[in-house]
Amino acid sequence: MDRYRFILSGGGTGGHIYPAIAIANELKKRHPNAEFLFVGAKDKMEMEKVPQAGYEIKGLWISGIQRKLTLKNLMFPFKLISSLLTARKIVKQFKPHVAIGTGGFASGPLLRMAESSGVPCVLQEQNSFAGITNKLLAGKAKKICVAYDGMERFFPKEKIVKTGNPIRMDLVDLKSTKDEAGTFFGLDAQKKTVLVLGGSLGARRINQLIEKELGFFEKRGLQVLWQCGKLYYEEYKKYDSDRVKVLAFVNRMDLAYTMGDVIISRAGAGSVSELCLVGKPVVFIPSPNVAEDHQTQNAKALAAKDAAIMLKEDELDSTFENAFSGLLDSEEMQLKLGINIKKLAMPKATENIVDEIEKLLKK
Repeated sequence: MDRYRFILSGGGTGGHIYPAIAIANELKKRHPNAEFLFVGAKDKMEMEKVPQAGYEIKGLWISGIQRKLTLKNLMFPFKLISSLLTARKIVKQFKPHVAIGTGGFASGPLLRMAESSGVPCVLQEQNSFAGITNKLLAGKAKKICVAYDGMERFFPKEKIVKTGNPIRMDLVDLKSTKDEAGTFFGLDAQKKTVLVLGGSLGARRINQLIEKELGFFEKRGLQVLWQCGKLYYEEYKKYDSDRVKVLAFVNRMDLAYTMGDVIISRAGAGSVSELCLVGKPVVFIPSPNVAEDHQTQNAKALAAKDAAIMLKEDELDSTFENAFSGLLDSEEMQLKLGINIKKLAMPKATENIVDEIEKLLKK
């Protein structure tokens, strides 16, 4: 059996790291004696998350360009040169058969150096609006795995394969019951529940909204399962009661998705892909503070297919109660959103991406 070597890079946020880990896990399943090496940005969360998943990682001295003139921007050319030199050394020593990039700053220097050493490269783009690193690398990549239609706006059409985004396998088939979920969270399984997701760190604007609307939810007879994020838990835990559960983070996402009848969420690529699998009515409140405003683009892509409702952060005070009441009062609308979002699910995304990687091994 060939002892393949795979080098992977993606980071800065969980949205880039978890897909890379999922791809590595699937490759490992198919090639148990393969070697793996991750490359990340020295001070970012991948340096902690990747070793937790059981893989070795090396760090580059790299960061993105800030939107305003800062000392960090002045350092950027030096960081870039340093990262390219380090990446070249890593590629030379490790001698990968394939390099895989899932976006984020560190994947730029690594894939650039892998490609110039003759290593075939695969990109995985999670969002409907391509990230800057992947756009810069696209010309040299062999394959670009995407999750949305219309990506030829950013990438050469002949390289694009629509695979979907890697997701947690325990969500592919929700087997838990509402009773089990109610017992786990201490909520009434018979009552309609709003599940609020702001990401692992939390979303300030969503938390402010939920705090303001707790009376409205109570009037409508709703329970709230509120993941406020670890940055905000101390501020909002005072609202915990028998009908409002406030959590820093959710350990059992399968049970949370089972419990929620209507979901309020950010629109990061990973969340969107998971919610497509779950197939429940979703109100997306995209974060406007992310690169290239990609969350708004993701949410718009679903809203255009009648697969979700999108509300903008700066319009919440005037639009939320009307839009949410409209959804609650229409069983038909809830059903339609649930069915349409489920149609967009791609549960075999990780396998599809690895199939494309394996084609390059055979060449």
